[in-house]
Amino acid sequence: MTNSPETPILLWPLLVYAAIVLSLAGIILTISHFLGGRHNERATAEPYEGGIISTGTARLRFSSQFYLIAMLFVIFDVETIFIVSWAIAFQELGWYGYFGVLAFIVLLVVVLIYEWRNGALDFGPDGRKILQAYKKITLKEETRHEVVAE
Repeated sequence: MTNSPETPILLWPLLVYAAIVLSLAGIILTISHFLGGRHNERATAEPYEGGIISTGTARLRFSSQFYLIAMLFVIFDVETIFIVSWAIAFQELGWYGYFGVLAFIVLLVVVLIYEWRNGALDFGPDGRKILQAYKKITLKEETRHEVVAE
């Protein structure tokens, strides 16, 4: 269907829709202005009006471990997307797709091993250091008990 001078473009539904949307937005704003609560208390200017006086600043320093975990999540989330996409198109891709995703997975495993060896996945305290400290404490207690017993 071509737009010739004889066939006018029907824009009136679009204009009616726009008029309805704008009038509803205006009505909602007007009603909220008149019905909205007005109070000016001491906590109104405080963030979140939680009733608790805020102390300190909201600018906290996060450990770099937090950002490392976030990056690992993004990396393995993207990996999941690629592998699921490959699985969907498995029959169309054939052996080339299989070897491509296999190389991708091998590369990701190598990166995971590298990060693991460098300590990127150590989320808590080192267990070996805790055991060494425990052994030192128990050794001191044993020697103290031996001295007291003599």
